[in-house]
Amino acid sequence: MLRGCLAFTVALALLIVPLQAAERERVVDFLETTGFDVALDSIAQSAELAPDMLGIDAGDFGIAWTSLAQEVFDLAEMRETAIGILESTLDDQALAYAAEFYASPLGARLVAAENAAHRVADDAAKQEAGQRIIADLVAEGAKRPQLFRRMGDAVDAAGTGVQALQEIQFRFLMAASAAGVVDLQLDADGLRAFMKEQEAETRLAMRAANMAASAYTYQAFSEAELETYIAALEHPLMQRVYELLNAVQYEITASRFEQLAYRLSGLEPSQDL
Repeated sequence: MLRGCLAFTVALALLIVPLQAAERERVVDFLETTGFDVALDSIAQSAELAPDMLGIDAGDFGIAWTSLAQEVFDLAEMRETAIGILESTLDDQALAYAAEFYASPLGARLVAAENAAHRVADDAAKQEAGQRIIADLVAEGAKRPQLFRRMGDAVDAAGTGVQALQEIQFRFLMAASAAGVVDLQLDADGLRAFMKEQEAETRLAMRAANMAASAYTYQAFSEAELETYIAALEHPLMQRVYELLNAVQYEITASRFEQLAYRLSGLEPSQDL
């Protein structure tokens, strides 16, 4: 489910000291109000991508794989990490703006729809449904696809989502190589060069996937409601909020994938924990 050169890293975010950091209780309430708590939980679903990246079959490890993934992607630990970072980086003004919008009637409906979409574990099914919706909208000449694209641009205003995804993959593969789980044919520089070559293609794929996800998630909302949401997302204070939320999500995902890679070296096929 995390600007500048490598601004998705929390290390950079921590260099920016807000005038007044948010209190822990307010951050916890903020996560629930905005639905970011559910978005954090959905990071655990990304663990299913790990075997494909390594070219292994998770089924070979039986229940051991499931147990390991649940342990590494511990929901309580991920939330605690997010709360700790946001306490230090999220200023009261930005927090208040975002919380006020998402607590509004429209904001609450948006959060409910987003939470429901996050809880659907079958991402392929969501993508397929979203792609059908987009295709129908394009055939009708509807305005909504442009709104979904604008929404995606607002959520990732600096356009660093692709670099963040590639950094997650890079850290995971390098950790897996160091742990002896895979034998990479490229060194670190070679892997980064390969990813750079794939960047444009990856960007297009991510944009299409994000638009399909938006089409699926916001089916029940009118164009006027989507316009209102996008305007809120484009506000400078909301941009600051999403800058930090993206940074937190990307860093937690990357660190968990690194842990998973190192722990995989201890698993044996069909091992029963």
